[in-house]
Amino acid sequence: ETDLLPYLHELGASPDATPRQRLITQIVGNVTTTRVDTERNFFDVVDRIHEIRLDSIDAQHQFALSQAYEGLLLKMGEKKGDGGEFYTPREVIRAMVQAVEPRLGETVYDPCCGTGGFLAQSYEYMRGSLGLEATGTELNQLGQNTFYGREKDDTAYPITLANLVLHGIDYPRIWHGNTLTRASRDERLFDDAPELFDVILTNPPFGGKEGLDAQTRYSYKTSSTQVLFVQEVIDSLVDGGRAGMVIDEGMLFRTDENAFVETKQKLLDECNLHTIVSLPQGVFVNAGAGVKTNLMFFERGQPTETIWYYELRPYGDKAITKKARRLKLDHFTDFLSLLPSRSDSEHSWTVSRAEIEERNYDLKAVNPNRPDTTDTRTPAELLKEIERHGRDLDDALADLRVALQSSNTVNSEHESN
Repeated sequence: ETDLLPYLHELGASPDATPRQRLITQIVGNVTTTRVDTERNFFDVVDRIHEIRLDSIDAQHQFALSQAYEGLLLKMGEKKGDGGEFYTPREVIRAMVQAVEPRLGETVYDPCCGTGGFLAQSYEYMRGSLGLEATGTELNQLGQNTFYGREKDDTAYPITLANLVLHGIDYPRIWHGNTLTRASRDERLFDDAPELFDVILTNPPFGGKEGLDAQTRYSYKTSSTQVLFVQEVIDSLVDGGRAGMVIDEGMLFRTDENAFVETKQKLLDECNLHTIVSLPQGVFVNAGAGVKTNLMFFERGQPTETIWYYELRPYGDKAITKKARRLKLDHFTDFLSLLPSRSDSEHSWTVSRAEIEERNYDLKAVNPNRPDTTDTRTPAELLKEIERHGRDLDDALADLRVALQSSNTVNSEHESN
């Protein structure tokens, strides 16, 4: 500990340091002491390593350590601390990656990358698409010049780098600093990054508030972090670039602040916002957030004419929970099958640009195909219904008393004999 950590801290400081040496220094930069300082800690580490077996590895993961690390991030999310606020459910991420379909040769960017989930899952998707025939040149491009991100939090930054390396990204290009103000702490790993990107996948912080310094770079001023990040994503896409974003429902329906309306108008003017997915309540329960969320998918370069909506309701009107009603990737199968044609169904429908403008850019998903469950009974009818159920309950109790009395009589006679 007294020799290794100081050595690793200085490893990337040399002017001729390799990209991997700079990366290692960034990962251990905030580590000042090891945590394996008791016998109990050591046994915990051994137990975790013992669990890493080939037969326990999810087929969707290429590396055993990456899966172990993902499990650690999930536990951090469930505890609502130590990085949990940066955790996006991997089922949501994988569905979004499949919907956007990043391809080799494209750059993939997350302007608030948290623990790196979108970049890691994009790598797995793109690596899987290459198959066993992938050339060394293709693998080098994928591992060194494809994935870019920004993250301002000092705790999340090294976690991101470690997560991406464990997933197989040799040189993750992560910029450390505030994306919205462009105030950087370290941008050495972001050398030669492009100004614009082909694919953006991201989940901006829910409910965040920004100061005036973060608003100066954007056309529509607001303290809302999500609204500023929507502008950031639009402005960071190449012409023809594709984006997928997690957005809380307030961003979609709010029309009481000019910046919300103007940002949504900018989105529809400059991009084809072709799809909005309404997620069920509780999707972010593992990360300690109860906010209702949606997914937006859009392409830059053509204005929006229609928006295709899909309502995800795997458990009907019931919310997602941590155990009994968990969100699964299979729940997105119908959405992904309908997405290429954007067909209308029981769970999907299409809204025109004109309708959106009539609603002053209220983009909230309201499924017109859901059955009307409004109770139209009058108060008098409800009272009659209650009285009828009351009589049925009295009859059932009377039958139960008779049965119980009969049973007691039989038992008494049996005991007497």
